[in-house]
Amino acid sequence: MPAKSQAFSPFWAAHVHTDRRPILLTRGRIVAGLRAYFAEQGFIEVETGALQLSPGNETHLHAFATEMQAPDGARSPLYLRTSPEFACKKLLAAGETRIVEFAKVFRNRERGVLHHPEFTLIEWYRAREPYTVSMADCATLVRGAAEIAGARKFAFRGRTADPFAEPERITVAEAFARLADIDVLATLADGKPDREALAEAAQAAGIRIAASDQWGDIFSKVLVERIEPKLGIGRATILDEYPAVLSALARPAPDRRVAERFELYICGVELANGFAELTDPVAQRTRLEREMAEKERIYSERYPLDEDFIAALAHMPQASGVALGLDRLVMLATGAARIDQVLWAPMTEI
Repeated sequence: MPAKSQAFSPFWAAHVHTDRRPILLTRGRIVAGLRAYFAEQGFIEVETGALQLSPGNETHLHAFATEMQAPDGARSPLYLRTSPEFACKKLLAAGETRIVEFAKVFRNRERGVLHHPEFTLIEWYRAREPYTVSMADCATLVRGAAEIAGARKFAFRGRTADPFAEPERITVAEAFARLADIDVLATLADGKPDREALAEAAQAAGIRIAASDQWGDIFSKVLVERIEPKLGIGRATILDEYPAVLSALARPAPDRRVAERFELYICGVELANGFAELTDPVAQRTRLEREMAEKERIYSERYPLDEDFIAALAHMPQASGVALGLDRLVMLATGAARIDQVLWAPMTEI
């Protein structure tokens, strides 16, 4: 077997770049088209910092850590952001009403067909507008990318979808009932997770459960094994009303067991995550502390809270926001098989 240095052709090898270049040029056209859409809608494009005191406080997202050294030699820990979310919400508190960022973000422990350590999120916010408007934005961006790429259908791993069809909108509860025969809301009496009830239901559906799995772990296993592969087939799926206990930054729905949060799927690929924003600083602190306690339980690490972000929430208007994976959208629009194919300079595998 040849050594990696002999068998592997880097992205800058002329023959490799020649093959990738049409996809990369299409990526550029898609970015230009999406930027034009946001400009037409009255959005201001912002640029927030990649270096942050807190990278974000979601349990299963892992950040790259670094440090800042002052002229006097004092050192302060910093992180590369996993999302521009906290900074963008501070701008809403400052008075901006429609903002968008094409943000380079960084996530550790992620590398694969759909994951790259550095990638681009399109993140946008609408102040004083319901999150259903953001769902419509998502559908428009998908159609726009398809038109620009000349794609009549999206395809990934044998699954296909019509990017011009109106997305199907179903709730998480409906998806669990239809695709896994599980009444997930029945395991959230008074909004409190009943681990044993969900474990029993998941095992009856053929899901293997470990003794250490908590309610959220079991939910994720069912979602990954039974739900996600069947979403976005034929047309996009908007999976709405996620459990509130798994939506730390989202506003509760009238049924407080769930949140006003959705995810967009196409061809079984999660493409976007959006919600009506939580603006209660006390509730937000409690939720983020809970997320970090869970992170410490699972991974033996935690990240600091962004106190400036929590303070800004008291001044932030009601808003909706979405983060959409640009690279995944380009993959679907161009028929690329791997995320590395749609990045101009993917990181060399170590």
